[in-house]
Amino acid sequence: MSELAEIARELSRAVGELSFGPPVTHVYNPLDHAWVLHEQYLERFGGGRKEAVFLGMNPGPWGMAQTGVPFGEIAAVRDWMGLRGAVGKPKNEHPKRPVTGLDCPRSEVSGRRLWGWARDRYGTPEAFFARFFVLNYCPLSFMEGPGGRNRIPEKLPRAERTPLFAACDHALRRTLAVLEPRRVVGVGAFAEKCAKRVLGPDSPVKVGRMLHPSPASPKANRGWAPQAEADLEALGIEL
Repeated sequence: MSELAEIARELSRAVGELSFGPPVTHVYNPLDHAWVLHEQYLERFGGGRKEAVFLGMNPGPWGMAQTGVPFGEIAAVRDWMGLRGAVGKPKNEHPKRPVTGLDCPRSEVSGRRLWGWARDRYGTPEAFFARFFVLNYCPLSFMEGPGGRNRIPEKLPRAERTPLFAACDHALRRTLAVLEPRRVVGVGAFAEKCAKRVLGPDSPVKVGRMLHPSPASPKANRGWAPQAEADLEALGIEL
């Protein structure tokens, strides 16, 4: 098992020991039920020093929660990255957020935009991952009530948020030490804030932000890829 996989395994165990109360009713940990695909992602694409790491927030219900891959839109993981493997079920599955792995018929827009850009710009996953890597800060997906509404990590109560963020900070710090990037790019403001906290003000690693590809963002819906590329170039990342 690679060092990245060991870090992910330890993070999975650490967050698996935490508990979360109402309004959260269901918690998915794809580092558990989708470990086969997550480990493949780390082993196949996580080797070598990376120029930049793109850091997301936490899994979406139709992306990483299904595939174990950050922003893991089904077609991108299955057809572009070529990852294969069985995905299990969460311990407490929400009826409106079923996990069916690579057979999931839904497509996560954020992942389709991000990985579609990587494919269009670099062609092969090998070309993209030779320079970059994509991580999520938090491995857990939180759902509320019968509708399965998403709850983002920063909206958790402080008593739940503090131990969760401590475990995620520790894992991110170790992961970045392995990947040795020159830059960390937060995909959205929350991830940028987390990276700055973990690395500290004296780190030689530069931290910046790019536009999040979420369909909830009116700006992203006006053509995400050109705006994201402008953000990256402003951070000094040559595409």
